[in-house]
Amino acid sequence: MLRQTLLRSAILSLAAAALAHAPARAQSAADSAAIRATALDYVEGWYTGDADRMDRALSADLAKRIVYSDSTGRSRLSQMSAMGLVRGTRAGGGKDTPADKQEKEIRILDIFGNAASVRSTMSGWVDYMHLAKFNRRWVIVNVLWELKPGAGH
Repeated sequence: MLRQTLLRSAILSLAAAALAHAPARAQSAADSAAIRATALDYVEGWYTGDADRMDRALSADLAKRIVYSDSTGRSRLSQMSAMGLVRGTRAGGGKDTPADKQEKEIRILDIFGNAASVRSTMSGWVDYMHLAKFNRRWVIVNVLWELKPGAGH
């Protein structure tokens, strides 16, 4: 009987210790909604040519990158800044994309603390975004994108 009591006490102590050290950083529904809204500002801002909406979604330090092959077959990295992306949006962005061709699939892949990963599928490419909660607002800090087959670069 004493052995069972000691064993039960030890198990409860271990469980309590494990719970005490577990991160209490569960994300709220508000965070998920804000992350989705930020990704939609990016996607829909592009399709509508709304530079203000695009700018709102981005960190000023954004880096948007794609790996492509040059004429010799060597891999190269092309980069766009937040300013370049906002300018491209202001110049018309994806406004020429017919409404029925505008893909806007947003999938939140992971959230941990002040960091999130999101995949957006658009008409000619897929974006993998890293978002950060910066001054209580979710913004996109990195985008790695890949063209869909046949979309060209």
